[in-house]
Parts: sequence; structure tokens; C-alpha cells
Amino acid sequence: MAPVLMLWLVMSLSGTWAVDKGNFKTCDQSAFCKRQRALKPGESPYRALLETMELTSTRLTLQLINDNNKVHLLLELYRLQGNITRVKINELKPLKPRYEVPDVLIREPSTEPLSLLSQDENGVVLSLGSESQRVIVSARPFRLDIMEGRDVLMSLNSRGLLAFEQLRMRKDTQVDPEGEKKEEADLANQAEKAKEEEEKVEDGMWEETFKSHSDSKPNGPSAISLDFSLPGVEHVYGIPEHADTLRLKTTDNGDPYRLYNLDVFQYELYNPMALYGAVPVMLAHNAQRTTGIFWLNAAETWVDISSNTAGKTVFGKMLDYVQGSSETPQTDVRWISESGIIDVFIMLGPTPKDVFSQYASLTGTQSFPPEAAVGYHQCRWNYNDQEDVTSVDAGFDEHNIPYDYIWLDIEHTDGKRYFTWDPHKFATPKEMLQGLMDKKRKMVAIVDPHIKVDSNYKIHNEIRNRAFYIKNKDGGDYEGWCWPGSAGYPDFTRADMRDWWASMFAYDQYEGSMENLYTWNDMNEPSVFNGPEVTMHKDAVHGAWEHRDVHNLYGFYVQMATAQGLIRRSGGVERPFVLTRAFFAGSQRYGAVWTGDNAAEWDHLKISIPMCLSLGLVGISFCGADVGGFFKSPSTELLVRWYQTGAYQPFFRAHAHLDTPRREPWLFGPENTALIREAVRQRYTLLPYWYQQFYHSHRTGQPIMRPLWVEYPQDPATFALDDEFLIGKMAQDDKHFTFRKLILTCVPQVWFDVHTFQKHNGAQNLYIPVTISSIPVFQRGGSIIPRKSRVRRSSTCMMQDPYTLYVALNPQRTAEGELYIDDGHTFNYEKKEFIHRKLFFANNMLSSENLAPDAQFSTRSWFERIVILGASKPSKVTLKTADGQESQLEFDFDASMSVLTLRKPSMNAGLDWNVMLQ
Repeated sequence: MAPVLMLWLVMSLSGTWAVDKGNFKTCDQSAFCKRQRALKPGESPYRALLETMELTSTRLTLQLINDNNKVHLLLELYRLQGNITRVKINELKPLKPRYEVPDVLIREPSTEPLSLLSQDENGVVLSLGSESQRVIVSARPFRLDIMEGRDVLMSLNSRGLLAFEQLRMRKDTQVDPEGEKKEEADLANQAEKAKEEEEKVEDGMWEETFKSHSDSKPNGPSAISLDFSLPGVEHVYGIPEHADTLRLKTTDNGDPYRLYNLDVFQYELYNPMALYGAVPVMLAHNAQRTTGIFWLNAAETWVDISSNTAGKTVFGKMLDYVQGSSETPQTDVRWISESGIIDVFIMLGPTPKDVFSQYASLTGTQSFPPEAAVGYHQCRWNYNDQEDVTSVDAGFDEHNIPYDYIWLDIEHTDGKRYFTWDPHKFATPKEMLQGLMDKKRKMVAIVDPHIKVDSNYKIHNEIRNRAFYIKNKDGGDYEGWCWPGSAGYPDFTRADMRDWWASMFAYDQYEGSMENLYTWNDMNEPSVFNGPEVTMHKDAVHGAWEHRDVHNLYGFYVQMATAQGLIRRSGGVERPFVLTRAFFAGSQRYGAVWTGDNAAEWDHLKISIPMCLSLGLVGISFCGADVGGFFKSPSTELLVRWYQTGAYQPFFRAHAHLDTPRREPWLFGPENTALIREAVRQRYTLLPYWYQQFYHSHRTGQPIMRPLWVEYPQDPATFALDDEFLIGKMAQDDKHFTFRKLILTCVPQVWFDVHTFQKHNGAQNLYIPVTISSIPVFQRGGSIIPRKSRVRRSSTCMMQDPYTLYVALNPQRTAEGELYIDDGHTFNYEKKEFIHRKLFFANNMLSSENLAPDAQFSTRSWFERIVILGASKPSKVTLKTADGQESQLEFDFDASMSVLTLRKPSMNAGLDWNVMLQ
């Protein structure tokens, strides 16, 4: 489906305060990054040994040699189904196995045959399935080019920055002088001398210190690096999480983008510093093609970006055009990781949607949440006790504001012991949960992965007795400081540990829990208050692996185990809802993420949009930001604007810090309560559409919240936009001015204001007046969007309510859309228990057609109204149902706005019908 809902947020700009950067490393303070970045582009020391090449029906292998130290590497190249090329590089004979990331890929990718087109002493040419697409492996120096016709789509090692530090034994530094002289005399050849030169101990190769923390490195330096060149590309996106613009910036004059999951307190904006999650996926786009790079490595990673057009002014680019400059734009990207192997998937598109499908075929799609999770969530650190929860719950009813989930932070536990309740403040949790259930509402309680070291705590004792804790470098249980004080950290990389953790969510284990209690995983980077960079020591041990190898996977595994626990407690029937702060590639399979500890500032509201757009581009669609800002106190206007924005982001949750004043929606005066109420109610009227978008994302991997260039890939005016975005077929735009310029793209579309029904033509810059009550949202001509107008206290209360269809006609007077309905909470949709219908308007007839004739599901919902935008006045309107019955429908026509409203058609939402305008 092509998107048609566009939203425009209204905000003002102001300054922001900064994180204490001294707690976190720069590239110069990270030994491997500094060492690798010191290598400058030039001729690579690596060459391909073509005589070692082996080509089977599924892969090519050949050896690479570093002529400086004579170390051999093994190159593997695969052609995968769906126009993906996989390249792996590892040591040919490593001293010990190097870490290869498990569990992220949903299956071993299916291969397609490679065929040899030509070979000589300079290299080989292989077909990638068609005569026009091929890969060229050059021998001296080693280089890999992916071609289509005469065009180079992507080059690897074209700048000669491939580097692979081999594992080695550290030389004994206590050698006696005589032995040292003899060793020097016995050096046999120049290659050995070169190797010895390389092995001179540099700072940080075998041990490094940051602040007061020492990092021992028993395997020595093990970094890897590879450069990619993208001819014709000026715009690259992805590699979240960073509080930065959607379009990635060049890093030549500063630090690279860092991917290393960290608990960054009060993070700074427009900065390449690492944040809570890391998805090593980058998309490259121009008007002709979209491609992607998936760097499958879970160690600390830095990404450098350079461009030959960086720094050029608009005038300079115009001058190049007028003078006929032959310079082709190019972006160069370099990936540097501390350990592991090079395992990269090159997704060749050619369209944005193709890249999304290709990535989804590797790591899976967004999980399909319960419908209630798409509603509004109310959270605070912390609601004080059960009476407080009851009072807040009643406040929503008193002020007629719907919500679905109320949340409890760490203070609800018994002394920060997770899976427990404070015996005084939450003495009868089932009574509290039952009260919510009676209103068809739910609760989320936090369960963090740091476990209080307490011999009277069942969870700690079981983990210790089963030896499930991560170990320190000396073999004892690793301990650090977090919210409970001294804490142990379960080793979630172990399948048996995850299985045990999942079992703890059973109702007879998690005392006081019920089926309407869901889970929030926070602090799972992991956060260690007294650790280096507020996280775990890299030389901590997970079985055979150091923490440095697996760091970015920790939060992924925590959310995986928690989601499995919620599924298992229901016997596999109920869909889970789990929110996580830390994440990695593939985390989309297990729930939602949010942008972490933001602040009540306008710039933080603004940055939430590119942050969530970036996550959507790499598969994680269920994203949102703390409405109102976690730290500090928002002005009333900021709070209202944040609700108006959050209502149009996939995950919609208000949240606030313990030390901030209370900010429930009714505490800011009746006028502002009304504005917030209206924003939340708009979310609920659109729940059928949101839920449908989640279903499509789950099935296809397409993002829900997406930048305009995804839908208009040939329109350069959209390539750098990150304050306008699409939700399926609707669009929003976001800024705070008296008038706002809205780019409606160069494509000749029409757009309708969803509130006033005013029609706007595309291919223009439109200036829209903005007031405090405005939420600029537009429905694209040619689309049909279902809504529910009867907003009740929660989404579950609205399940059987009727629909209103909004049909926005395009210049060809056609439109199409879909309607998806299931039970909203179980996995029964996988058993074909759902309704999926196509809605289309053409030749003055609106019809409903079954898209899943093999599916079985019934609903009591019906259509109570149809609103057609851009219509002409008919003489009569006839409804024909599947059983052949015909009836005349009442209608109203607003000639000034060209809006036709059909009253009480009363067709069941699951049946065939058509409506003819005559």
C-alpha cells in the first residue's frame, strides 16, 4: 500500500543542555578506533590469491593475503535470494574461533547459484543472476565491485581500508637479554621482521584504561575494518540510535557515528555519540536506486562517512551543473568493529520497498502487537501506590480521555527486586489489576536485567545456583552497581538462561501477575553505574566469549526472553507486549522501543521524528518518544504540542521523571485538557488504520512511520526532509511557526486536510496557518481510510463499534484502501482467523472485496457512515449487498468543499457490498 497520511508537528526551537561527555569515549579514546582510523586511504596491502578460488553452486571462496605480514584470510561470497549479496571475511586459521553473531538472522539465508563469466590473472567476474548484474573480484590489490550494466552500484575496499587484526599470543615481556639477542639473530626473513614490527605493543593493544577502568585484552588487538564506496549517492540513512538528523552527516572533521549500547544520561542532540541501541544497517538512496548495507557485528562499532560533495554550497553545485562538471557524487562509508569477523549483507534494492523486504528476509519483521498496545499509554516514575493508580485511572474517566495501559516503574517492587511488589504500597496487586481489567484496561510493570545480590531473594538465588550470571575475568560472578545497589547480571546469551527467565513470567512464579500485566525492559544496555562508560567491563565473560564480542546483543536477548515468557504464560495463545530500551538488528521481532531519557525541550520533541524515522528504515517500526519529555518540566504549550505529535507516532506513551511535577493530562487547565483530549481521541479514531499498518509491517517489513522519499523516491526535494513524514497513506508535518511551509512533493497528487477537508494540490510549497489547536494532518487523494468515531475509555471497549470510511479521490476520481480486523490480542490470525478486505472506488462505485477468501472470522462491526472527499453531487446513491438486496442511501453534499456524506449504510464490515453513485 502506498502511504497517504502525512502529519505536520508544530513546535518552536530552543537550546538544549548537554550530557557529560567525559563519561563516554571519543574515537581517540577508543584504542582500536584510533588505531584503525589512523590508516589512510591508499593501496591496500591485501591481494586475492586467485589460485585458491573454489566456486560451487552456492558460494565462492578464495584466500586473501596481507603482503605486509603474510597473514591469510578466507573470503566467502554468496548470492542470496531476493537480490542480496553476502560477503564474509575471517582468518583462514585463527588462533581460536572468532565470534560470529547468532540468533539475529531468522534462518540461514537461502542461496542462489553463482556462475563464472570470466577469469584472468587480474581477477574474476561472476554473474549475480542476470547478464546485467555481476560482481568483479580484482586480485591486486583486492577489491570487489558490484555492477549493473556499466554502472558500479557499490565497491568494497576501493579505498584500501580493509584491515583485519589477527588473533595472536602476547610475547613474554620478561625475556632475558641473551634470549632476546638470540631471537633477533634467528629472524629468518623480511616477512617475519614485518610481523615483529607490527606486534610492537602500542597503547591499548593488549590493555587500555579509560578513567579509572582497566580493560584487559587476553586476545590482543582484534579489530576489523572495511570501506564501501557508493557512486552517485549523496544521501545515506540509518545506523540508529543517534539523536541526529535523518540524513547522516559526513564525519571527516569529527568523530565517526558510534554503535555501542549505552545508558546516556541526558543525551545531547545532533551528535554521533552512541545511545541505547545499535542497528548496523545503512541505506543509500538517489533518484535511481536504493541500496543497503547490513554489517552483522555485535561489538563496539564506529562508522565513518565522507562525500566528495560535502561542504559544497548550493551555488557550487549549480556552478558544477552549468559548467558541465563531470564529477559524479560519491559517498564513502567505513565500518570499524573491535572484534568478530566481517559479515556483511549488501541489499541491492532497487527500490526502497525492495530493501525493506530484503532486510526483513534476513532479520524478520515487526512483531504484531495486541491492538491495545497501539493505543495511549500513561506512565510515570513512579505512581506511588495502588490508590494512586486507582486515582489516575479514575481521572481519565472523569475527563473523558481514553487510555489502554498504565505503567509502573522501579518503585513498585520490593526493594528493587524484580518480579516482586512492594508489600506496603502494592499489597494486593491482583485486586489492582482486576480493577483495570474490569474497565478493559491493562498495566505494564518494569522488569530490569540487573538482579539484586540478596540471599533472601529467590530470583538471585536461582540464578546463582544455576551459574547463570555473567562472570568477571577471574571467573567469579560479575557484580556492578545499579538501582538495587550491588547487582548481578544474568547471561542472556545462554539459551538455557533465557528459557529459565521466560519461565519466571508464569502466573505461579510471578506472584500477583495476571493476563493484563505486560513488561518493560529498561537498563538493558546493560547499565552498570560503576562500570566503564556506565556499562559492563569488556573483559567480562559469557561462556567462551568476552563481553566485548556480544555487547550490543545483550538488550536484544533480554527482550527476546521476556517476550517468550509472556507468550509461554498463556500457553502460546496471547501476543506479548514488551518495551525495550536497548536493541539490535532483529529486535523488531520482540516488541517496541522508545528513544530513552529525553528532556522537556522543543528540540527533543523535534528530534523524536528523525530518531523514529531512522528506526523504521531498519525494521523497528514500533517506536515513540516520552511525551512531554522525561527530564525537566514542559511548558503547557510544549506538552500540548508533544501530545499532538505523539498521537501520530507508532508508540504513544507519556512518561516523566520522579522529580518532575505531576503532569496528568487534566492538570493544566480546562482549555489545555481539551486540546490534549482531542489529540488522544484522534489517535483512537484512527486505531483501525494504525492496526492495519502494523499488520502490513508485520507481513512485509515495510516501515509504518516513513520519510517522504520512501514513497517519492525520485523527488530530490524529499531526500533530506525529516520534519514531514508518512503513516501509511496519511502525512504529518512538524514545526512551530505562525505559518508553516509544507512541501507536497513534486508528484502531482492531491492532499486533503483530515480536519477541514480542504483540498490542496501537490507539486507545490504550501504555507499553512498554524494555531495551538492545529494538528496538520493530510490524507492523500486516491486513498480510503477507516476510522471509528465512537471513542470509548479503551480500545477494547471499541472492538465491535462501527466504522466510518473516508474516501479521498484523486484527479482520476479513484481511490483504494484496506480494512483488517481480527480478535486484537491472540495469535489466531496465524490460523487464518481474520478479515482482510480491499476497499476501492472507481467509475462512481465504492466496493468492498475479500482479500483473504480462505480466512474465517466474524465481526459485529458495521459501516455507519461514508465520507467522500473531492466528490460531485449524485442524484441518488444505491447500496447493493452480497445477497443481492438493493436500497437507497441518504446523503448530504457540501458543494463548497465537494464533500459527500452517506448516512447509515449499515453494511457489516466483513461482507461484500458496493455503493453506486448516480
